Amino acid sequence: MEISVLKSKIHRVKVTEANLDYIGSVTIDENLMDGANLIENEQVHILNYRNGERFITYVIKGKRGSGVICLNGPAALKVSIGDMVIILSFAQMEFETAKTFRPHIIFPDSETNQLKA
Repeated sequence: MEISVLKSKIHRVKVTEANLDYIGSVTIDENLMDGANLIENEQVHILNYRNGERFITYVIKGKRGSGVICLNGPAALKVSIGDMVIILSFAQMEFETAKTFRPHIIFPDSETNQLKA
C-alpha cells in the first residue's frame, strides 16, 4: 500500500510578487527550492495565512538569492503582495518507508525570505 506524505515544506514566506498575466505557477527563489528539496515543475500546495486560501500549482525557478515568491496566473488572484504563505509538496511511498521518512522543512526569515544561517 502506498500513502501520500509530506515531502517538503517552506514555512511562512512572504509573497513578493503576483503576476496575473502569466500562464501559471509559483516562482520560488532557487535557494529556497534547494533547501526544501523542491524541483522545477513539481506540484505544490500553497496555504495563505491572510485569507485561508489553499490552492495547487507548480514550481518554476526564481533567481537564486532573490527571495522571490511570485504567484503567477490565476493563483495571483488568491494572494496579495506581503501575504505570508506556506508551500508544501507531498510524495507517494510505501507505508513502511513512510514510517521513517523525514520531510525537508525550512523556516526562512519571514521578512527577507532568506534561509537562516
